[in-house]
Amino acid sequence: MHLWTDLDQVPPGFGPSVVTIGNFDGVHRGHAEVLGRIVSLARESGSEAVAVTFHPHPATVHRPEQAPELLTGIADRMELLEATGLDAVLLVEYTLDFAQQTSEEFVRTYLVEGLGARTVVVGHDVRFGRDNAGNLATMIELGRTHGFEVRAIDDVGTVASVAVDAGAPSGRWSSTEIRGLLTDGKVREAAALLGRHHRLRGVVIHGDARGRELGFPTANLGAITGMVPADGVYAGWLRRPQLLAAAPGNCDGVLPAAISIGTNPTFDGVERRVEAYVLDRTDLDLYDEEVVLEFVEHLRPTLRFDGIEALVETMHDDVARARAILAAGAGSAGPDPDVSPAEAEE
Repeated sequence: MHLWTDLDQVPPGFGPSVVTIGNFDGVHRGHAEVLGRIVSLARESGSEAVAVTFHPHPATVHRPEQAPELLTGIADRMELLEATGLDAVLLVEYTLDFAQQTSEEFVRTYLVEGLGARTVVVGHDVRFGRDNAGNLATMIELGRTHGFEVRAIDDVGTVASVAVDAGAPSGRWSSTEIRGLLTDGKVREAAALLGRHHRLRGVVIHGDARGRELGFPTANLGAITGMVPADGVYAGWLRRPQLLAAAPGNCDGVLPAAISIGTNPTFDGVERRVEAYVLDRTDLDLYDEEVVLEFVEHLRPTLRFDGIEALVETMHDDVARARAILAAGAGSAGPDPDVSPAEAEE
């Protein structure tokens, strides 16, 4: 997949293309359904499948106090977009100057002249251009002027139910819904809407070494991208992208882990931290390495213990539960993909 961060990077004469526009935060199942349709349309017509997306999120520029916490950082968003089969992504830097373009200027500059759009696929509620003045009718009219077809994607449904063991959420497949689940620590339910396990990415930094002293050395994450779920302890996976890129079959590339989020209240901590203990491993040196944490299941909330002995006993129990969950295959794959598609938001 080509990733362009400026129109100047698009090859001259690029196209024809099938283009869609969106933030695609989380690249959840609704997004994947829509993007899959884009790819199919492009293949049928011998065109390129392209998504135009933005960074930072427009709300961060216009209403920073109301801006949503993003589910994924740029690296993960691009990786997930590539997995949909897109040929290219144009990642536009969203600024106040960019937002001053009229609807016609945006369409002509980016979609027509820049990407050679022959088909533009949007939702019925699409808004674009200065003050969000452009809507679906505007896009159709501009399509007539500039010679591209507009296809409006209907709402592709709601989730009546998605079987994930004891149950799963009902409602719309949207980034907003997923944020609410993660805020409550419901990572298994969030996975049903994402189509994968929720992930964080960060660099392993030095901590207090307290976990090592207790027999559970942890990888503490800094420079984190992605939405951090509710405080608590989780079963999950620690992935090592650099190692996997160099040696895809390396057995140390994906490791089972117990993940802790919180302030370490037993030690009167005040700084919220994300740290992961790789199960049964004390030999790893992960400092300064970028890793990805994937959340499979919530084990328990963060607790304050009366003493070290009670804490260590509970940590042993956490590890045993995480080991059983991951060994049983609960974290080896995402939810069943053969469920009804749902509306793609954000």
